[in-house]
Amino acid sequence: MAPALEAQVQEEEQSLPQNNNFYNSLNDATHRSKVTVIGSGNWGSVASKLIASNTLRLASFHDEVRMWVYEETLPSGEKLTDVINRTNENVKYLPGIKLGQNVVADPDLENAVRDSNMLVFVTPHQFVEGICKRLVGKIREDAEAISLVKGMEVKMEGPCMISTLISQQLGINCSVLMGANIANEIAVEKFSEATVGYRNNREVAERWVQLFYTPYFIVTAAQDVEGVELCGTLKNVVAIAAGFLYCFVDGLEMGNNTKAAIMRLGLREMKAFSKLLFPSVKDSTFFESCGVADLITTCLGGRNRKVAEAYARNGGKRSFDELEAEMLQGQKLQGVSTASEVYEVLSHRGWLELFPLFSTVHEICSGLLPPSAIVEYSEKLPRSF
Repeated sequence: MAPALEAQVQEEEQSLPQNNNFYNSLNDATHRSKVTVIGSGNWGSVASKLIASNTLRLASFHDEVRMWVYEETLPSGEKLTDVINRTNENVKYLPGIKLGQNVVADPDLENAVRDSNMLVFVTPHQFVEGICKRLVGKIREDAEAISLVKGMEVKMEGPCMISTLISQQLGINCSVLMGANIANEIAVEKFSEATVGYRNNREVAERWVQLFYTPYFIVTAAQDVEGVELCGTLKNVVAIAAGFLYCFVDGLEMGNNTKAAIMRLGLREMKAFSKLLFPSVKDSTFFESCGVADLITTCLGGRNRKVAEAYARNGGKRSFDELEAEMLQGQKLQGVSTASEVYEVLSHRGWLELFPLFSTVHEICSGLLPPSAIVEYSEKLPRSF
């Protein structure tokens, strides 16, 4: 690790509440926190690995980490859950990475959350509401949740953030964790950062920080749930735009300046959209890991950018569903559905002209415009911004 980053890690480790009475008073096994990870895809498996390494060393947590798995039958005929528990590896979504012997895969959702008071949601956002409905009345009254889910639900009364949906459905507090973290890089312990967004209880936020924090995964807290969550959600839309553009950049000699412009303008629309929906969103949040750092990471190497680039190279003739199935091996693409949800909000509120990049991305994704329309958009940037 570079000296500057090593110094930062040491400083962050010293700032953790290692001696806080809140944690040290939890040595009694009956009061230790028990963790369940709801989701077992690529990011869910990495989250389980991070958490499992910490529950083993921290006295305030039960060693065992339950990971709810949406059961699948592998080509071998075996159940995914059985293979994970036998090999300690998610062979479909995170092959080659050991999760930790204290990770237990469970295909029964109710059983997976039984007795747990710390629930980590990490599924595609379109499945969260259905999962929550199944959990009503099945969780502890003192449970806390954290969402690693990127996306939003659009309802008749307006947009609903995933953390809000979880809180409303289950009647519990829900924090969020977002950041510049590509799951496969964290899985092999490359340095990364993340931001925990919380509402009022700093003590709860520090508990989440302890649960995720490792020397290679630096976690800080920010009192801005909506801001942190919207950064994690909207950056996928900008990454789709980046993917469309990257397909044409080299041939049109547009270069890195144009790529940077798309990111900057995407960040501008992210900030404006967030503050229109939630005036309480803080400007400083966009400079946390969940903000500009996550945006850059996703636009350069995330799945949304890669699939969008493939879509553009095929002239829009192959659907996103087809490309998702081919390229992501069961993982879900979030940017396209989020772009649709954002467009619905913009249209309903008469904001389309205020957000030309978000609007253009959805119109390309839905087939109203060809992928090359992103080039026409980018050529207008110096005059329209």
